[in-house]
Amino acid sequence: MDAFRLLALLILVAVLVGFVGLLLRRNLFLKVMAMDVMGSGVVALFVLVAARTGLQSPILLAPAAAETATTSVPLADPIPQAVILTAIVIGLSIQALLLVVITRLSRVDPSLDLGSFEMGSGEAGGRR
Repeated sequence: MDAFRLLALLILVAVLVGFVGLLLRRNLFLKVMAMDVMGSGVVALFVLVAARTGLQSPILLAPAAAETATTSVPLADPIPQAVILTAIVIGLSIQALLLVVITRLSRVDPSLDLGSFEMGSGEAGGRR
């Protein structure tokens, strides 16, 4: 099996594990952690896709160094790398916001069970 295919398979398994955790867990903190695992898998998949064309970063060299550099070195695709930097920042912001909301919700119900926050169930559903 090719190394890229094996890495892609492992990354897809990580995304699937995060997705299953997001669907099956009822604890809000565990849902956020599963979402983070899934997001990390997607980031890794984009990095792997960018590395298929080459492993060297496409950075411009100084004019003197450019004359001696060989052009036969395959370069990595820079577009997925730029998209991933944005995705990492957005994912970190979302995770921080969710953890703040979960910290506030833990004052209402320390178990953070999803069922206790649904409308119409228990004492939390009666409050407005």
